[in-house]
Amino acid sequence: MGLFDFLKSDKKKQQEAAEKVTEQVQQRAAAPAAPPASAAADAAAATRAAAERMAATAPPKPAAPTPASAAHKAVPVAPKPAAVPPRPVAPTRGPGAPHTPSPASAAHKAVPAAPRPAPAPAAKKRTYTVRPGDSLSLIARRELGNEGRWRELYAVNKGVVGSNPDLIRPGMVLTLPG
Repeated sequence: MGLFDFLKSDKKKQQEAAEKVTEQVQQRAAAPAAPPASAAADAAAATRAAAERMAATAPPKPAAPTPASAAHKAVPVAPKPAAVPPRPVAPTRGPGAPHTPSPASAAHKAVPAAPRPAPAPAAKKRTYTVRPGDSLSLIARRELGNEGRWRELYAVNKGVVGSNPDLIRPGMVLTLPG
């Protein structure tokens, strides 16, 4: 069987299937229609009967757990939210009575805060004066212990060094990062 024969047989099968569908549609159209009310009643009765059969064969529902039953104890109880104490209501006072400021009152907000202790004196900044033959990575290795920190050294001294970190001159004073 060649390719063209195969395609012809496939086409023939499609035509036969279409003819069968057409015949079925014609047969349904020719069949007398059942009265809609009886069809609906039959469907409802069949559904009811199926539901009754399912209910009869279903296992019985377990009884609701009681506080003393083990099933009830196995279910975790959601924690109850802590009760928020009610806000005390300030008693009404007559004119001229002294007022005690509360955290929400304006008088409390007007009271200046306690003075803060003076900050500890900042540690003296370390500096390094560039020598001939130095580079930022060499200075970082010698002074900071890691040549990979040259970027940090450059970031702190960008104003002194300029836009090119490879161009540092002897005599430049660099601030060493902490």
